[in-house]
Amino acid sequence: MIKMSSRIPLPYSPKILEFFKNPRNFGPLEDATIIAKAGSPACGDMITLYLKIERKNHVDRIKNVGFESYGCAANIAAASILTEMIKGKTMEEAWKITWKEIADELGGLPTIKYHCSILAVGALKRAVRAYYEKIKESPSWLPKEMTPDEKQVWEEEKMIEKIYGIRTNHAKKKTGET
Repeated sequence: MIKMSSRIPLPYSPKILEFFKNPRNFGPLEDATIIAKAGSPACGDMITLYLKIERKNHVDRIKNVGFESYGCAANIAAASILTEMIKGKTMEEAWKITWKEIADELGGLPTIKYHCSILAVGALKRAVRAYYEKIKESPSWLPKEMTPDEKQVWEEEKMIEKIYGIRTNHAKKKTGET
């Protein structure tokens, strides 16, 4: 008996496939100023973002960026294109990038893969917040409360933790665990 798959191939744009097959800025940065993660290997998608930040005249600029990704083609492509979008930008400019801009830059994402661009933005926003926590500053443009993108990533991680009983480092930090 022949068993056929019920999976339908996802309609990935040529740009998603290009950034998946040839990711830009892939790999850790040895001299990263800040490292941030978003996602969970339990759900199948995780991004680690490495930022090298340079400060001149009280302006923080992303001098270099790297990433590591565990996940599908859309996840790798979203993280890769994000690195291209933020390199050379100020932290404030990078903060304003949305998941929709990442999806659009990739030529669109299948609806079921929107979470990949949300995850990429979530990692970026965590990196920005971690940097300012590290240097003990709070710029006026940085919201005190989590943004909807940040909340969505955090809630997805919490759901995965509940289902699989896995605690992420970010969730531990949020609840004060060590």
